[in-house]
Amino acid sequence: MAPEEGQDFGRRAGDVTPRETPVLESARLRLRPGVAADAEALHPAFADHEMMRWWSNAPHDSIAQTRADLAQRAPEWRRWIITLKDDDRAIGFVAAGEKRQGNVSEVGYLLRREYWGTGIAAEAVTRVIDQLFAEGQRRVFADTDPDNIPSRRLLERLGFRLEGVLRGEWETHIGVRDTTLYGLLCDEWRGAA
Repeated sequence: MAPEEGQDFGRRAGDVTPRETPVLESARLRLRPGVAADAEALHPAFADHEMMRWWSNAPHDSIAQTRADLAQRAPEWRRWIITLKDDDRAIGFVAAGEKRQGNVSEVGYLLRREYWGTGIAAEAVTRVIDQLFAEGQRRVFADTDPDNIPSRRLLERLGFRLEGVLRGEWETHIGVRDTTLYGLLCDEWRGAA
């Protein structure tokens, strides 16, 4: 069979079309696309050994490493930089990546240590989940290290359900780690943390 003119052979059924990263707001926060200057503000988080314990990558040794990390962007992933409404300095981010089958997204987040315990992570993740479901996502999920109790509590507080444990899932800078999978369906979403 001859290919039709304009047929895209590089795309497989179910591949994800990149989406825009709109500016989002909540009561205290503004979530926006990243800019190069965010690396300086977020480097302390990426260099924090305790915080990066739960990430597959080791803590960053230099601001150049943070710049490079933030510059990487897979087309199916978006990253919202978390800022306070009255201060545009980056204090964290929420990332969302749509899976190839479409209408299913993974979320991840990072928040500078001085903002832990303030409800900002819950507020930011809530706003991004609102956006994802408004765009037609049917499911949002997250994976986290079983020992990352604060992250697990956040997901549970937002209504995510523990769906399982993948044993030996991640090779990390602290060794091979299991991961817990949490999922949330659109019709389960309560929208308010």
